[in-house]
Amino acid sequence: MTGRPVTRTPSELLQGTVDILILRALAWEAMHGYAISRWLDARSDGVLMVDGAALYQALHRLEQRKWVSPSWGLSENNRKAKFYTLTAAGRTQLRAESAVWRSYADAVSKVLRPT
Repeated sequence: MTGRPVTRTPSELLQGTVDILILRALAWEAMHGYAISRWLDARSDGVLMVDGAALYQALHRLEQRKWVSPSWGLSENNRKAKFYTLTAAGRTQLRAESAVWRSYADAVSKVLRPT
């Protein structure tokens, strides 16, 4: 996988939703999977709840693409947990996908506005 961002068509956006949400969660600090899930839930006022299996599949996919880097540490309750950090390639991908998402959301908003 190269360091260039992957671009997605609008139909592929839905498949990549979890990816960009995770990348955004990791933009400020390293987190383990459960903390990512809690952050997404809190940030979206309970609207965006990611299933555990989908979350860990996405984290594995992001790790393979080298957009996140894992390391072991202790969670808030002193349990061993795998923490994920956003890599430079992941930060580039987040910027690229964020721009595409904003454009897509703007287009959908235009369509949904009453005429």
